[in-house]
Amino acid sequence: MKAWGRIVALSVFALLLASCATTGQKFADSQSAAQGPAKLDPALGRIYFYRTMLLGAAVQPEVKVNGEVVGRAVPNGYFYVDRKPGTYVVSTNTEVERTLSLTLEPGQIRYVKLNLGMGFFVGHVYPELIDPAVAEKEMADTRAVTP
Repeated sequence: MKAWGRIVALSVFALLLASCATTGQKFADSQSAAQGPAKLDPALGRIYFYRTMLLGAAVQPEVKVNGEVVGRAVPNGYFYVDRKPGTYVVSTNTEVERTLSLTLEPGQIRYVKLNLGMGFFVGHVYPELIDPAVAEKEMADTRAVTP
């Protein structure tokens, strides 16, 4: 019975930790006409990163773009980066490194979902390029996180 108590306590702690990390504005609210997201420079492109599930809340690896850390894979959170047009490699690393290559055009917005897969010891967070219409629906209740 003591083991179950520890499991429950750790689960509650992980959920509290995840909810504290995602206290920013909801994505749906940030897209409203009154608020609006930060204006995108037409010479740049934007990459949104988001994670929807709370499962594996303690697994929050760094997210890198071309080797530069741009944020963390926080459950129920999103963030974005603006970059010059070109080809980029998005990577995450838990037990193994997972990568995604994408091309960014001027004024283009891309959406990268940070999914959780099963690993030997911890879950793997892997990036996946998502269609904008699908991504915006999935992101509606996610909250902005500080990269």
